[in-house]
Amino acid sequence: MRTIAPRRAGALSIALAAALALVGCSASEPAASEAPATMAESVVASDVWIKAADDGMTAAFGTLTNEGDTAVRVVAVSSEAATAMELHETVEDDSGQMIMREVDGFDVEPGGSLALEPGGNHLMVMGLTGPIVAGDDVVVTLTFDDGSTLDLTATARDYSGANESYEGDDMGDMDHGDGDMSGMEH
Repeated sequence: MRTIAPRRAGALSIALAAALALVGCSASEPAASEAPATMAESVVASDVWIKAADDGMTAAFGTLTNEGDTAVRVVAVSSEAATAMELHETVEDDSGQMIMREVDGFDVEPGGSLALEPGGNHLMVMGLTGPIVAGDDVVVTLTFDDGSTLDLTATARDYSGANESYEGDDMGDMDHGDGDMSGMEH
């Protein structure tokens, strides 16, 4: 039988005790929750829908909730259902008329929500590639400031509501002059 010399046994005992202490600490301490790696991973979308339309333009809506610990910023939107999409806000112009205009991003604070709704902030869908019929599901991709993306499934609904004009010189590839979109209800 082999015997471990007292000096080596002491060093081995210390190493074993240290290893057991580390294992004991890691087993008894709660695991730290991992923060989301990207802005997109912090966001949960709910009640996402798009207004049914035969052609031209429409808009998508829903609620974005930031469940992370840092602010997130949506900087772009796209979909295969359209040739172009923009982030829009609806504001009152100098004459009191409600107008839509493109913005460079939507911010959602930690623990906060952003409502995308008719008559307010929304995702403008321009140059439909085909009709969107009530009940259809349309995938819309949000791009965040950090380059991460989040795919949303928007279910098409029949809706007639908010009626705003567009402020700007054009709407993507469509010629709308100063942009009166009185026919565009969303």
